[in-house]
Amino acid sequence: MGAKELTSDSLNEQQVLMLRLLKKPLPAADFAQIRQLAVKLLSRQLDETVEDWEDKQNITKQSYERLSKEHFRSTSRKH
Repeated sequence: MGAKELTSDSLNEQQVLMLRLLKKPLPAADFAQIRQLAVKLLSRQLDETVEDWEDKQNITKQSYERLSKEHFRSTSRKH
């Protein structure tokens, strides 16, 4: 990443605060743990978003089972 990409104009306040927090390099194990925590948080947020969408669309486990048994391939067209 070039210096231009890391200007405070291109980063939000949270990103700048995280960069300041991590200014000093961490031991590899500590950094790996922070990354794992971030991935868990983002994964949980994604799960919640998908569950909300499924609720709004009235999608159930049976919907997925039904879709898994259908095929969506189009018929081939020979010219």
